[in-house]
Amino acid sequence: MTRIPLLPATLSALLWLTLPGVAAAQEDDVFNFIPEGGRSLLETLRESGLPTGLEAAIAEGAGAGDPATWRGRLDAAQAEAPALADLDNWQLDTLAHYLAANAPLDPAGDLPRDGRDMALQMCQSCHIITVVITQERTREAWLGTMHKPSHIEIAMTEAEREALADYLVLNAGIPIDLVPPALRAGGASY
Repeated sequence: MTRIPLLPATLSALLWLTLPGVAAAQEDDVFNFIPEGGRSLLETLRESGLPTGLEAAIAEGAGAGDPATWRGRLDAAQAEAPALADLDNWQLDTLAHYLAANAPLDPAGDLPRDGRDMALQMCQSCHIITVVITQERTREAWLGTMHKPSHIEIAMTEAEREALADYLVLNAGIPIDLVPPALRAGGASY
């Protein structure tokens, strides 16, 4: 059995207040420094309106499994979707990887969780989120960690592990000075 040291009382209380749900965690200002994942990016874009051709491609799964194809589709659709044109390269890449991992997606259905959702829900269930989001690593390194005995017991599919690794490659490596001081307490340890 892996033993996890106790977090300082203040930090522990903060984390327990934010763990009841991913939605609550995303609305809490303390986590706003963590980049949005593909689910929330897609939800926001759908609210502002996606071009019919792009929405059809998402619903049909055209190009599934290929982030480069999805990135091309997103780039091409920017002229028709101002909200899409407002996304930066990291957000576009994050969304392209999300679509590659999850399409086809029902336009009226619930969207699968994204890398940010999984990091906040799964990683933070054992240790402070700072451990994860401040590390800049390769996909292989992230997957290596996720396949270690201490992490393989986490209830995730292999596809979810790969999606989380893709998200972290694109979005982790956040400098510690951008992390809220409350999340730096206790250091980056398990």
